[in-house]
Amino acid sequence: MTADARRTALAFAITAGLAASASAATPPAHPWMDRTLSADRRAELVVAAMTDDEKFRLIRADFGQKSEKLPQPEGALGGAGYVPAMPRLGLPAIQETDASLGVTRTGSDGKGAISLPAGLATAASFDPAVAHAGGRMIGGEARGKGYGVMLVGGVNLTRDPRNGRNFEYAGEDALLAGTMAAAAVKGVQERHVVATVKHFAINDLESGRNTLSSDIDPVALRESDLLAFELAIAKGDPGSVMSAYNKVNGIYSGEHDWLLNQVLKGEWGYKGFVMSDWGGVHSAAKAAMAGLDQESAGEVFDKEVFFDKPLREAYAKGEFPKARLDDMVKRILRSLFAHGVIDDPVTGGKPPYAADRVVARDTLEAGAVLLRNEKSLLPLGGKGQSVVVIGAHADKGVLAGGGSSLVTDEAGDPVPGLEPTGWPGPMRYHPSAPLDYIRKFASKASFDPGTDPAAAAKAAAAADVAVVFVTKWAAESFDTPDLALPDNQDALVEAVVKANPHTVVVLETNGPVKMPWLDRVGAVMQAWYPGSGGGEAIARLLYGKTAPSGRLPLSWPRDESELPRLTIQGAGLYSKEKPADNVDYNIEGADVGYRWYEKKHLKPLFAFGYGLTYTSFAYSDFSVDKDAKGHPVAHVTVKNTGKVAGADVPQIYVTGPSGGTRRLAGWSKVDLGPGASRRVDIPLEPLTLARWDDAGKRWRIAAGQYAFKLGHSADDFAADAHVDLTEAFPTAKAP
Repeated sequence: MTADARRTALAFAITAGLAASASAATPPAHPWMDRTLSADRRAELVVAAMTDDEKFRLIRADFGQKSEKLPQPEGALGGAGYVPAMPRLGLPAIQETDASLGVTRTGSDGKGAISLPAGLATAASFDPAVAHAGGRMIGGEARGKGYGVMLVGGVNLTRDPRNGRNFEYAGEDALLAGTMAAAAVKGVQERHVVATVKHFAINDLESGRNTLSSDIDPVALRESDLLAFELAIAKGDPGSVMSAYNKVNGIYSGEHDWLLNQVLKGEWGYKGFVMSDWGGVHSAAKAAMAGLDQESAGEVFDKEVFFDKPLREAYAKGEFPKARLDDMVKRILRSLFAHGVIDDPVTGGKPPYAADRVVARDTLEAGAVLLRNEKSLLPLGGKGQSVVVIGAHADKGVLAGGGSSLVTDEAGDPVPGLEPTGWPGPMRYHPSAPLDYIRKFASKASFDPGTDPAAAAKAAAAADVAVVFVTKWAAESFDTPDLALPDNQDALVEAVVKANPHTVVVLETNGPVKMPWLDRVGAVMQAWYPGSGGGEAIARLLYGKTAPSGRLPLSWPRDESELPRLTIQGAGLYSKEKPADNVDYNIEGADVGYRWYEKKHLKPLFAFGYGLTYTSFAYSDFSVDKDAKGHPVAHVTVKNTGKVAGADVPQIYVTGPSGGTRRLAGWSKVDLGPGASRRVDIPLEPLTLARWDDAGKRWRIAAGQYAFKLGHSADDFAADAHVDLTEAFPTAKAP
C-alpha cells in the first residue's frame, strides 16, 4: 500500500468510526452529538469542552496538497484545505475542495470529476432550478470524494468583461447573481457539504488582486456588489463566506471591520464563519478582531501562519480575548453541525459520473445564448445536409477556464500539453467533442483544424453548412487586455464566411469578445466554457433537439471604448506592467452593466437579458399590483406564437420616484409548447425597489409612484405599468 493510500485509509477509518458513533446512543462525554439540540447549542457545548490548543487548531486549515514547501498532510485527501480530525471530541477531519464548477481534486476515488459549464452559463439560464441542480450535482461529487467543505458560491459582479475570472461568477446584476448563487449554495448544502460564498467583497478584477484597493462609495457598494452578497447569503444560508484578496477603500478585505463585523455579522446577522482566501491573511489579532474566523493554508500561501504562533502570542498578552477565540470556533462548528458535516461524516464513494455529465449537459442547454440567427439558419437540418466543423479542437472536446476552479474531467484531457502548462494553467479541454455529436445528426460531417484559413475556406465551400468554433482562454490571476479573439481567429471566420455564407460561429469564451465579422455570418451561439457535457449540448442546440433559451447575464459591448475604464493596468498573462494600486469604481458606482449603458446613453452590441430562440413569444395584459404584504407583483400573459416549443424570460425593470437608472426587479422563465399561453405572476424583489439609507443604516422604499417596464431585455420593452407605494423598510429574506 502506498503512503497516499495509507493516509486515505486512515482518514476513512476515522470518519467511518465517527459516523458509527454519531448514529449510536449519545455518549455522556459528547453531549453535542444530541441532534435534538440546535446547531448553536451544540457548537457551544463543544467549545466549552475544548482546550485552547484544539481551538487554535480549528481556526487554521492546512493546504491539503503537496506543495513546494511541504508534503501533503497526513490524513488529507489532496484538496484545497484540511483540518485534522479530533477523535477526543468526536469531530471528523475537515476536507475542503475547490470549487465553483466542480471538484478540482481527485479525492478518495483517485479520479477526476464532472465539470459544470461556466458560472455565466448557469446565470444565463435565468433559472434558479438549473443552478440548484448543478449545486446538488457538484455537492454530491464532493461528498462522494470525501470532502465536507466546498469553496463554491462565486457572486462577484461583472464590472469589466476582461476580468479573467468572470466565467466563475453570475453576471453584472445583483439580483440575478445573488439569486443564482443562493440556489447553487442550497443545492450543495443539501448534500451535507458546506458551501462558501465568495469573494467578499468587490473582487472584480484579477490584475494586482493581492494589493489592489477597490475604491467605491459605501452607498454605491451597498446597492451593487454587497446587494448580491446580501441576497445570496439571505436566500442560500451558506456555511461560510470567503474574504477577498483585495483591499476595499484601502483596507484588506480580511481585516475589514466594517465589512466583516458591522455589515456581514452585525447588520445581516450572519452566523457562519469567514475563511480567508489562500494567501489573503496579513495579520493575526488585527484580522481576527476584524471578523476573520479561519486562516486558509497560511503555511504555504501567507507570509507566516498568523493564526498560530502570532495569534497565540496576542492571546497571551490579552490583545486577542478568549471570547473572540470562542466565537471563531463556535462559528466554524455551528456551520458543520447546521449543514450535516458532523452528523453525516463523509466516507467517500464513487460519484455517478454518467448521470452527472447529463446535469452538466442540461445546464449548458439552458444557458447557451443564441446571439444571431439570420434567415433561420438554425436549427440545422439533418437529412441530406453536409457540415464541416472547423477549429478549436472541436474534434476532441471543449475548452475550460483556468485557475483554481479548473476541473480535470474523469475521462481525462483529450488535448494535453497546451500552454500554459504552469499556473494559472494548464490549459485544458473536457472530452465532450462537438464533432462526435454533430455526426449523430448530420448526413455528412467532416473536420478542419482551422489552423490555415485558406484550407478551412476550401473545406467550407464544399459543405452545405460550416460551423466554426472559436475560443478565448481566461483564468484566475490575470485579466485580458482587450476583447479581441486571439490566434488569428477573426481571419479564420472571415475566410470561412466568404467561402460559405451559411456559417455558424460557436463561441467558447469567458464572455464578450469583439466580432468584426458579425454582420456576415449566419448565426452565432455563445457557449461560454461548455463543461463536461458541452459537446453534446452544443450539437443538440444546433440541430434543434432542444431550443436555446439562455439570456445574457451581462451586457455585450461593441468594443472597449464603451467600458467605464478603457484599460486595465497590468492586464495580460505574465504581464510585466505593474498593476494599479487602486481602481476607481466610483466611475460607475452602483450603475453596473446595463445601468451604465442607460446612464451614458449607449447601446451595447447585445443587451443584458438578450437571447434568441427557435420560436417567438407575445406578451399581453401586463399589470403590477400588490400582494397581501404590500409587495409589488407583476402579471403578464405569455404566448408562444411560433411552431416549436421554447422558453421565454419576461423581465421586469423598475425606476423609483426619484428617477435614476432602471433595475431588474424580477423575472420568470416560462416553458411553452407551440401556440400555448400562460398567465405568469412575477414577485418583485423589495430590495431592488429600495435605496440604501445610510443615515438610518437600512433599506428604504420611498413613498411615491414606481414605473415598471416589461422587457425582452434591458433595452427592449413591451409594456409599462405604474404603482404607488407607501414608505417601507425591507430586509433580505429567505424565499
